[in-house]
Amino acid sequence: MSLAQAELEPHAANPTDLPLAARWRIFAYLAALIAILGLGDPNEGLLNLPVSFLLKNKLQLQAHEMANFRLVSALPLYFAAVFGFIRDSWHPFGMRDRGFMILFSLIGCVLDLIFAFTPVSTFSLLAAILTLTTAFLFVSSAQNGLSSTIGQQHVMSGRVSAVWSIFGMVPVVTTFVLGGKFSDLLEGSDPELAARVMFLAGAAMTGLVLIYALWRPAVVYDNVHHEDPDVHRPRADLIRLAKHWPIYPALAIWLLWNFNPGASTPLQYHLQNQLHGSDGDWGVWNAIYWGSYIPTFILYGLLCRRVALKKLLLWSTVFAVPQFAPLLFVHSVSGAMIAAVSIGLMGGMANAAYLDLLIRSCPPGLQGTVLMMSTALYYVATRFGDVWGTSLYENYGGFEICVVMTIVVYAAILPILWLIPKDLTATADGEVAAAKTSSDKTALSMTFRKS
Repeated sequence: MSLAQAELEPHAANPTDLPLAARWRIFAYLAALIAILGLGDPNEGLLNLPVSFLLKNKLQLQAHEMANFRLVSALPLYFAAVFGFIRDSWHPFGMRDRGFMILFSLIGCVLDLIFAFTPVSTFSLLAAILTLTTAFLFVSSAQNGLSSTIGQQHVMSGRVSAVWSIFGMVPVVTTFVLGGKFSDLLEGSDPELAARVMFLAGAAMTGLVLIYALWRPAVVYDNVHHEDPDVHRPRADLIRLAKHWPIYPALAIWLLWNFNPGASTPLQYHLQNQLHGSDGDWGVWNAIYWGSYIPTFILYGLLCRRVALKKLLLWSTVFAVPQFAPLLFVHSVSGAMIAAVSIGLMGGMANAAYLDLLIRSCPPGLQGTVLMMSTALYYVATRFGDVWGTSLYENYGGFEICVVMTIVVYAAILPILWLIPKDLTATADGEVAAAKTSSDKTALSMTFRKS
């Protein structure tokens, strides 16, 4: 192979285990970044619940109209892999991931300020979510790529997954509590005022992302070894990605895990219309549900260094299949709140294990693309699952059929586990020698070059 050809190939970094102090400082940096981004996310952050309540309570959308709004407003998210591929190929200001965070958080902040003073309507809310999501996806692709690269290169994908899961859940819980209470507080207020406060809060959060991105801790960025070739060839990268088998079972599992036809619109309308809960109750239910994931995320962070990923995947999936079954046996808001605890606990280990698998499955230099593909699949699964679930809820027997179909979908994950390459999941977190051997084998199997 000529020197010119070698410069066009990705350079996989040798896995290394960092000192404990360095690892903890990296985890702390990623934790804060993930939490801040979670609050600023236009689809899952501070804007999420207030927008849904504006649509439901102020603009009087029906259940199927709400599901359709969510489906259309997520349009940029279905193409999230494109943003990840841009992240892997372009480096704004020569700053790589920090360049994306600085540039597009600034754009997002300006957009929030514009929509804060735009008359509120279904169309204006749709335009806001579409444009804010587009800007946010560039920021998210940087965080996804940075986190997964660090996890791969320093054989701590399981611990990065645990940190990512825990601190990604903190803003989810926070926004559901604050969003529900905020909606109750503004129930009798002018929708224009509610929208203005909502978007100003969004501007504050994206501004915080901008300030955080200006900081460059050496322990983080000096420990990221760039694997991309000296000259980017998009077509060759796409071929390399397509030939990389490990991503297929990992992404298929992620798709099924997030295809939950009962967890969004049907559950919201069931809780509020059939069980007579308030907006605040819906927010609290989600806060309890998502918050109950956190103990099992912590448990995963402890177990991943002692147990091979293969075993963690199998047993966490078995435990997660009947996750939503407790909702079949509750008939009151208080019963639903109690059920939310067990539902969250049953799903945490599986969620962390699937994210761990995604990080391990990335080919060198394309971590942003693969993780943003998982983001796209998440929203395709949740939005289309929500539309299907809403149809089941309205036309085929109410909320119970949604729960049953969720269990069936989760059970379909089990046979896919056997399609995962064995060397990818044979090691526990931090096993440097084994991880390096696996990485070398994967690199050989996926390369398209001819020496």
